Amino acid sequence: MPSSTWFVGSTTITNPMLDGPFAQIVQALQYTFVQRALLAGSVVAFSCAFLGVFLILRRFSMIGDGLAHSAFASIGLALLLGVYPLYVTMPVAAVASLLIRKLSERAVFGDAAVGMVSATGMAAGVFLASMGRGFNVDLFSYLFGDILAVTSAEVWGASLLSLVVVLAAVFFYHDLLAVTFDAEYARVVGIRPDRVESVLLVLTAFTVVLGIKVVGTLLVSSLIIFPAVTALQVARGFRSALMLSTLVGVASVILGIFAAYLFDAPAGASIVMVNFVFFALAYTGGRLFRR
Repeated sequence: MPSSTWFVGSTTITNPMLDGPFAQIVQALQYTFVQRALLAGSVVAFSCAFLGVFLILRRFSMIGDGLAHSAFASIGLALLLGVYPLYVTMPVAAVASLLIRKLSERAVFGDAAVGMVSATGMAAGVFLASMGRGFNVDLFSYLFGDILAVTSAEVWGASLLSLVVVLAAVFFYHDLLAVTFDAEYARVVGIRPDRVESVLLVLTAFTVVLGIKVVGTLLVSSLIIFPAVTALQVARGFRSALMLSTLVGVASVILGIFAAYLFDAPAGASIVMVNFVFFALAYTGGRLFRR
């Protein structure tokens, strides 16, 4: 059995040859950076999967991709200014989410608005990064994620922010539910769909920023889309879809990190591939049981 090596920042950790996958996983759990990755990834995956169901049913599935790319511009700006990227990324992503909504309401179709903000964000990020430090290791870690290098402070920050996102979604649950399924009915009963959608998009922006550390800007939308569409293949109601989506999201992160450890693969890509396997199983199982 080959040994495995992980690069965590400037530290190289080599996994000695063990008797089997289970023994290797047990050993991996002894590393502090693995514990931090599992905790941070799980809380981020939970909030992404929870909001993902609302976004998929509201046909905002690609909003996560657009926000992640727009956040890349703020990462480039942060690298240029030499400040911690999260301080800049959070407000920029929130503004981008509201900009996408305004553009889709008054100027262009929704998918075109997402594409415009996404392309502009990526271009601005590359431009700003090239003016600063250029394409260095830090920039690529935000492109493809670097969950194994997450710090204790980032774990606490991700946990607190994920809690705020989920609590806000629970607080607006009935309004979100009404707008998701019938915006006209929601308007009739006194709910303002525009305000509720703005809350949903801002919460999504915060969640996307958290997910960038897990799988990077290029793959973060998978944490929103895959668990939700997987759950919708087999769920028999909205509440069961929410529960299944969060279970799939958290399980994908945990199994993805373990798969990355066992096969010496990038953690972000492994998480996405596990998500795809879950979707394929749910799609196949759903079709078989419906026959």
